[in-house]
Amino acid sequence: MVIDHDFFMRLALQEAWRYQGLTYPNPAVGCCVIGKNNELLACNAHKKAGAPHAEVEALKEAYFALTRDAAVLPLNDAHAIHAYLLAHHNGVFSDVSIYTTLEPCSHVGKTPSCASLIGALGIKKIYVGSNDTNEIAANGNLFLTQSGAEVVQGVLQKECDALLAPFVAWNQKKRFVFFKWAQRLDGSVEGGVISSKTSRENVHAMRAQCDLLIIGGNTVRSDRPTLDARLVGGKAPDVLIFSRRIDFDRTIPLFEVKGRKVFIENTLAKISEYNNVMIEGGAKMFEATKEIVDYYLCYLAPNMGGTQSFSEQKENFEILNLQKDAQDIIMWMKRK
Repeated sequence: MVIDHDFFMRLALQEAWRYQGLTYPNPAVGCCVIGKNNELLACNAHKKAGAPHAEVEALKEAYFALTRDAAVLPLNDAHAIHAYLLAHHNGVFSDVSIYTTLEPCSHVGKTPSCASLIGALGIKKIYVGSNDTNEIAANGNLFLTQSGAEVVQGVLQKECDALLAPFVAWNQKKRFVFFKWAQRLDGSVEGGVISSKTSRENVHAMRAQCDLLIIGGNTVRSDRPTLDARLVGGKAPDVLIFSRRIDFDRTIPLFEVKGRKVFIENTLAKISEYNNVMIEGGAKMFEATKEIVDYYLCYLAPNMGGTQSFSEQKENFEILNLQKDAQDIIMWMKRK
């Protein structure tokens, strides 16, 4: 039987992109576990820093699919999952394969080594997208090969590298900047709430992981935003108001959020002090920041009714990933 390796890696990629922007300072990673008859046993992802890695989440899910041992399901700590699988697997993984967007980690940090777990479970075929650029965690492929497993590297590497790009920037002590906006089907970007509650919660979760949020002065004056992460109970990022004028009504809610710094500056130099930067805005902010933005994130809502849009902007984008939440279409992109 011919196995479509790209198909399974695309499943892993799609799952991982759901958590892009939420795992800082860790990478977004997806993993699929495939049974001996090429059936999909599990597909999971790394969800936030400190949580189990994608391989561990997928192996936990696959273990239950193979054994129906529900005792593993309540386990959320990576160390506990590792220990349980090592103690109870009884060889059930000997005929399975793994597809992971990133080379399994080889070191023990906040979580145990994924490579050592995969090797100990007796998994003999591992398909990898991107190699790990973090020197501390790298060499998982080498460990698995030396343990007797077959490791196939470079499966959909371009797509996996695109997923990994934010982590590569952070790992090299460089900033990663993404520009987020919401729009309706008619292209309008103003006039009240645009995206769904699920999408807004997703944005708030990303804000909670950002060091700095950049917003235009006109937007602050007209919308009087809070720009916090209240929908997910998260920490509000520092805010840079990009404006030539410094006269702002200090009762605007964003100034009253505790534990944050608010800067009002007419340059973007402040971003050099931060690693994970999010920009929110419309056409003017798009034009002003295009030379510093790495990725673009658009929430497309199935409604119409505004007037202002990006109609004067002429850009071509490459769609890196497209998702659909309960209502909106979510697109991660980069400029061509």
